[in-house]
Amino acid sequence: MNIGKDDSITMTKYIGTEHFSHDEDSSCSGILITNLGTPDEATPSAVRRYLAEFLSDPRIVEAPRWLWWFALHAVILRIRPKPVAKNYKKIWTDEGSPLLAISKKQHALLQEAIAPYFKGKVKVELAMRYGNPSIKKALRNLKDAGAQRILVLPLYPQYSATTTASTFDAVVDELKTWRWVPEFRIVQHYHEHDAYIQALINSISLYQQQHGQAEKLLFSFHGLPQRYLDQGDPYFCECHKTARLITEKMGLKEHQWGLAFQSRFGREEWLKPYADKTLIKWANEGVKHVQVCCPGFSADCLETLEEIKVENRDYFLNAGGEKFEYIPALNDDAEHIAMMGQLIKQHASDWLAIKKKEIKRD
Repeated sequence: MNIGKDDSITMTKYIGTEHFSHDEDSSCSGILITNLGTPDEATPSAVRRYLAEFLSDPRIVEAPRWLWWFALHAVILRIRPKPVAKNYKKIWTDEGSPLLAISKKQHALLQEAIAPYFKGKVKVELAMRYGNPSIKKALRNLKDAGAQRILVLPLYPQYSATTTASTFDAVVDELKTWRWVPEFRIVQHYHEHDAYIQALINSISLYQQQHGQAEKLLFSFHGLPQRYLDQGDPYFCECHKTARLITEKMGLKEHQWGLAFQSRFGREEWLKPYADKTLIKWANEGVKHVQVCCPGFSADCLETLEEIKVENRDYFLNAGGEKFEYIPALNDDAEHIAMMGQLIKQHASDWLAIKKKEIKRD
């Protein structure tokens, strides 16, 4: 069978570059920053869509697919959306989700901060692993801008298969549909990066200068099932190293601080100690004033603004504590943006001097 130019049969499954020209300037570098995600609205239906995508990821829940699918659709997505939406309403702002609003500010500031370091074009895109803006959409925006080099910066300081690796999966799922696959790099973690540690120290110190120093400082990280650690996920160790580096440089003694894990789900054992039980224990022991910092969150979100600042505060006060303070995430602080810029320059150092040039055809 002869197929001519007028035939309607499509022979390709890969996405090409529209209006491609070999003379086109191809010096664009793309930077993709990602975070976990958020529902589009603080409503049960929006939360149900978000949770369905999030909890369907096998990186998040490692269980037999058929069994988990039944539990998710028959039980969890029927019960959880309404109370979760209620919690989102407590923190929702005029700009919408705090996580998305803060991430948009980070995106704009980072674009401005790194542009001078690239002699060729550079474009920063923002994506959420679950929900909107999607990784697929952000990557196609970079593609349309002509990016042939893409650096992905997941804003998770501590590596976990549930976060950084899941982001990798989503990026590769999109790139493998492209005809021209760009040079691709991903920042694995930055839990011990000097600029990250110093930014956290300065944030804690500034807060304590303004509000006083508590009897105890709690570093609360998002939890994981214990079996993930047992199977080799380095997250637990990286959280501990982050806290150790901060406290050593701040000169804190062992009795002045603690580390715990929050946000556990289900009945199986998760990483310990648990944040809620730690705060109750401290209050029972006579601690009256605590401050909580969440170094694993690059932007404030439901887990910090509602779970820590509201729910865990109540646990501590109801158990006899008198003063509970949450130290905000680094968010769009100038030092945080500068740290992201350092990471990008470090991982894309050989892209910084690329100059615009025309590719001439013979």
